[in-house]
Amino acid sequence: MPAGASSRRAGAAKPLSLKARAIALLAQREHSAAELRRKLLRIARDRDHDREGEAATAGEEFAGGFERQVEAEADVEAKAAVETEVEQVLVWLQGQGYLNEERFVESRLHLRSQRYGSLRIKQELAQHGLSLSIEQNEALREAEPARAAEARRRKFGDSLPADAAEKARQMRFLAARGFSAEAIRRALRADDD
Repeated sequence: MPAGASSRRAGAAKPLSLKARAIALLAQREHSAAELRRKLLRIARDRDHDREGEAATAGEEFAGGFERQVEAEADVEAKAAVETEVEQVLVWLQGQGYLNEERFVESRLHLRSQRYGSLRIKQELAQHGLSLSIEQNEALREAEPARAAEARRRKFGDSLPADAAEKARQMRFLAARGFSAEAIRRALRADDD
């Protein structure tokens, strides 16, 4: 076997860098900066934890009080280093255009607007530390009654509810999807208009 072949195999087993992992995550779908930060921190901590485990099994010794204090200080420094590394990756991704929160909002709107109401979409974006622009909010609000009627039609068919129990069931369904009370009222009397 050639000498270069074994070094290539060893390189294949090498874990991806944080930057490569971030790009791979962004290739799957858009992410907000907060979501990507959370994922990268978990990946980096797992990576460092695996390295620490290998080092500990290589030379296990009893650690006294002073050694534990030194280890605790090293843990704090390691966490700060990981956070700094993740922040540098995020800044680089934003600079290269790989991470764009406006694109994430547009993607989320496109994915969610046909099935969910404005309240649900706004709440989901707030979890990512983002919000809709004034124009996006207005467009979403104006189209909400039609979207609620379509969601109701897809779930329950074309006919409107025959009794109060069925009407309440459909209202609960639409409310759980994040549609406003006005959009729900209009969806349940859509055929009357």
